[in-house]
Amino acid sequence: MKLVHQINLAFGVALVLVLSVTGIVIHYVLLDQLIGAQKDDLKAMSAEMTASMQQGYTPMNSTMSEDAAFAVPITSPSLSVNAILTDNSGSILTVSPWAAYSIEPAQPASIAEMAEVESSSVQSIQDGSTKDYITVDNLIPQGKLTLYTPLSKIQTIEQALLKRLLIIFGAAGLIMFLFSLFITKKLIKPLILLRDELGKIKERRFADVNFIKAGGEIGSVAKSVYDMASELNRFNHVQKQFFQNASHELKTPLMSISGYAEGIRNGVFEGESVRKGLDIIMNESARLKKLVTEMTLLAKLDSEEDVFKTEKVCLQDLLTETVERMNPLLVKKGITLHTMYEDLQPVTLQADRDKLLQALLNVVSNAVRYAKHHIYIHADICDKHVVIRVSDDGPGIPEDLLPYLFHRFVKGKDGESGLGLAISRAIVERCGGMIQAGNESGGGAVISLDFSAVLRA
Repeated sequence: MKLVHQINLAFGVALVLVLSVTGIVIHYVLLDQLIGAQKDDLKAMSAEMTASMQQGYTPMNSTMSEDAAFAVPITSPSLSVNAILTDNSGSILTVSPWAAYSIEPAQPASIAEMAEVESSSVQSIQDGSTKDYITVDNLIPQGKLTLYTPLSKIQTIEQALLKRLLIIFGAAGLIMFLFSLFITKKLIKPLILLRDELGKIKERRFADVNFIKAGGEIGSVAKSVYDMASELNRFNHVQKQFFQNASHELKTPLMSISGYAEGIRNGVFEGESVRKGLDIIMNESARLKKLVTEMTLLAKLDSEEDVFKTEKVCLQDLLTETVERMNPLLVKKGITLHTMYEDLQPVTLQADRDKLLQALLNVVSNAVRYAKHHIYIHADICDKHVVIRVSDDGPGIPEDLLPYLFHRFVKGKDGESGLGLAISRAIVERCGGMIQAGNESGGGAVISLDFSAVLRA
């Protein structure tokens, strides 16, 4: 069953249950209210009747009792209110219909008339043993006056009112159900559209995925799906670009190796040219080996968990070893490296020491490649985070290259494989850190690494 039908069915069942329970509750509450109102009316009638009888009505001749020297007033039977008069001993003196008072003498009811009262005895009505009547008793000097009215009259009124209420409830319920269909359709529509967009993702048509506008949690899911499709599209593009760049980077040294090897074999190169050809083959082989090693490491960092082994690493020792490793290259290029972390209190990082060292070497060697005369390594602590900044006085990073600087095979003018900074980013992120690149206001590139740090006492 479709979700829209499930929601509508659930709402319809819930609506029927609510209306049914409400109808039952209203039935009993309304009946109770009407009975209470009728009792109040009977009490008022009884009090008024008692006062009138005490002031002195014209007595009537009753055949029911010789002591009964008074009569019960007679009125129109349209109000369905009747009276029973008993003496102090409980004997019934008379039974009379009553609704409005009359000063005219009234004839007492006959035995036959008494027998016709709703097929129940007058005594059972007065005693309250029957539940078919509403009764009110009032003591008078001559005995007890009991007024009663059939419960069926109240039930008829209550049923008439309840029918009207049920008609109103039914109409309101129908309107609510139709409104729920509209609301459900409006809520389900984004889900249906979202399902179609997910189908595009399944078919790997990431670029065709559209953003579905919706509110609440559905809107959040729609945004997540759209962002996921965008990221998958970017990843798919990067993968294709990666294979293209990788094939190009691998093909260049292979062509050199193959060309010189074939030339040496066929005797094209002789004497010193053979030696130069062999040197080129060795250099290109080393370059090819380095490229394959970096590609393998990058793949492992992305896919393998056990390749990364974390431990406590002293930041100062790590930076010092980085500088020592880079000294030969610095001396060769005549570049001065300035360090600004000696006064920093001891800091410990949670990372894979060897791989983090490689990440720093990649960043510093990139700075050496573009620096003119100076490189600066600065470390600072801010809110339990340590920030390492490596900057140079070179030309800086081109603005169009900044968003893609850490992507694979993305390299500047004098870059090598284009994998060094991509490897650095993978290592830094696996250490729980973040790496960013930018340009100094006065010129030169700056790469910052941000890590959570533990200060040592």
